[in-house]
Amino acid sequence: MLEIGDEAPDFALQNQHGETVCLEDFSGQHLSVYFYPRANTEGCTVEACAFRDARPSFESENAAVVGISDDPVDDLASFAEEYDLEFDLLSDEDGEVSAAYDSYGEKNMFGNTFDGVFRNTYVVGPDGTISAVFEAVSPEGHAEEVLETLE
Repeated sequence: MLEIGDEAPDFALQNQHGETVCLEDFSGQHLSVYFYPRANTEGCTVEACAFRDARPSFESENAAVVGISDDPVDDLASFAEEYDLEFDLLSDEDGEVSAAYDSYGEKNMFGNTFDGVFRNTYVVGPDGTISAVFEAVSPEGHAEEVLETLE
């Protein structure tokens, strides 16, 4: 895992609208970068909707939120539309950015082994360094947990 004080790995990924979003776009503010396994699954929907609902509180703390998964842009677009997710959902289909954030690798589910995204969150400070780390988070209540570190 990356540690507090480490420089946040740079990224340039497409969001649900097909627009490129970069780490530097958030320079000077806090950024919650949350990694999630799959759009439109139960836990990922709970987590995304919690970040959606907490958005005004994040904004009042000069903070933005991005979600990153290995879903294709089209899947992110339908997920964002269905749940009215107005923050950026970023497509990391090859897992390169997720791996740079120690959030991609071998997983086991129902006896199958595959590569996928781990449910981790990093808060990047206004200076571009990691200011908080959340590993293997539970979707329920996680947005509030992240928000507490900003207050």
